[in-house]
Amino acid sequence: MIVYGRNAVREALRGKRQVSRVWADRNAARERWLEGVPFKEVTPGDLEHLCGSPDHQGVCADAGDYPYADAAALLDDDDALVVVLDEVQDPHNVGAICRVAEVAGAAGVVIPERRSAQVTPVVCKTSAGAVEHLAVARVRNVADYLAHARAAGAWIYGADAGGIPYDQPDYSGRKVLVLGSEGRGLRPRVANACDELIALPVRGRIESLNVATAAAALLYGILHSDRS
Repeated sequence: MIVYGRNAVREALRGKRQVSRVWADRNAARERWLEGVPFKEVTPGDLEHLCGSPDHQGVCADAGDYPYADAAALLDDDDALVVVLDEVQDPHNVGAICRVAEVAGAAGVVIPERRSAQVTPVVCKTSAGAVEHLAVARVRNVADYLAHARAAGAWIYGADAGGIPYDQPDYSGRKVLVLGSEGRGLRPRVANACDELIALPVRGRIESLNVATAAAALLYGILHSDRS
């Protein structure tokens, strides 16, 4: 996988993957974090050809395949917070959610193997390299994973406009936050697999938030409620 963008490449060099090659243009080559890192100086056009995007910010790297985590292991800690994405298909949304999940200290993010954005170079860049430190796991079936999480002692919260106010539940212990796809939200089987549906307040004329924005608000709402 060719990752691109300064944050994505810097975190790949610090993270769990083995970066085999780095390319940088003259401007990016002056970055302090590249000191001591072997790289080949190339032109911006070369970089765009290598990574397939004009948004390379002067640097890209061959980081190899992304190492997905074990979904079951994300629930090991007694107070684990796991984010599950139910067929979120926009890689920019997946990247943004991974970024906030990592910063908020979530145990990891779970995505389905099909009909969902995977960890791609776009996700890496949008996450600002957070996926290099965050555990991201794939599962065949989201509802089945939620059943496993419940058996492991987790309480499952699904984000849904018809749910109870998000600040009402007790978020102590293991917990899973499930976010639905763009436009459609949670699929019925996934919603039925949740213990509680929760919602953010809507006081304006727009009916809902972007899924990544909702994820940020809910994750920090859960953290605040859990520690208050």
